[in-house]
Amino acid sequence: MAEQWSRKREILSELASGKFVSGETLASILGVSRTAVSNHIAALEEYGIDIYSVKGKGYRLNGSLSLVDESVLKANISNRCFYFDEIPSTNAFILKHAEDLVSGDICVAEYQSAGRGRRGRVWVSPYGCHLYFSMYWQFPQGMAQAMGLSLVVACSIVSVLQQLGVDGVDGVGVKWPNDIYLNSKKLAGVLIELSGHTDSECNLVIGIGLNMAMGEQHAALIDQPWSDLTGLDSVPDKTEMLVLLQKQLQLDLSLFQKSGLNPFQQRWSASDIFEGLPVKLLMGHDEVHGTYRGIDEQGAVVLETDSGKQSFIGGEISLRKLG
Repeated sequence: MAEQWSRKREILSELASGKFVSGETLASILGVSRTAVSNHIAALEEYGIDIYSVKGKGYRLNGSLSLVDESVLKANISNRCFYFDEIPSTNAFILKHAEDLVSGDICVAEYQSAGRGRRGRVWVSPYGCHLYFSMYWQFPQGMAQAMGLSLVVACSIVSVLQQLGVDGVDGVGVKWPNDIYLNSKKLAGVLIELSGHTDSECNLVIGIGLNMAMGEQHAALIDQPWSDLTGLDSVPDKTEMLVLLQKQLQLDLSLFQKSGLNPFQQRWSASDIFEGLPVKLLMGHDEVHGTYRGIDEQGAVVLETDSGKQSFIGGEISLRKLG
């Protein structure tokens, strides 16, 4: 597998200029047959990479790729980092190896064949186009200690984006419980999974997917408004973003473990895109309408309804703007 990806990355490196490169040239550089080049190109397209093929000219990338510099990433974080060109799921990898990890260890991939989002949704994961990241953390007091954690992670992501100068007409914002928005469209999502006990030691994995450069063919698979980083004056380096993200999460999770959600409420409020708006909460077949009033000290969403202020929390609740 590693050798196959080494060949594929050599091809991508040659195509990175944006100019056409002939199959014969690629075959000569790689020391393989023209047929082998064609097979590699076909495989890269199956991984979601958009490649133009023009007879008499050769191949050219349509759009750009953002690949991690593995050596730079590993040299700039103190924890272990597991890096893959291809993996079913970074979250699943962390959960599988949790007993051998320490808080702050991460898994990063360029492609996920079984990437997942919140509430069982598929997370579209083309190769090299986005950021796919999972981090291990352990809570000694059990799952109850993790209440409100998803909001903390969202605050961490916003902090990193702000450090990198990411902004837009409507800026970077958060939507309860853990979605990150850019220009009022979803930029990133968080999936937190736990294993262990309610009142004793539990293992936790924080999965983050962030859109770097969304191609047309993948955009068609997404059923909600989305944003990516391609419209910025300067697109952040993915390796630098991962280094900052790992460090920011370590800082914020340590603070959360010590002091709970209270230190993060102001950070959340400053980026909350629904503050004061009429909204609805979807809870199975039920709906609750009201005016959104932020979060409480447990991280529950607060609505002002005809019955007064009410708090709601749970993994199956979905928040939507009315109208």
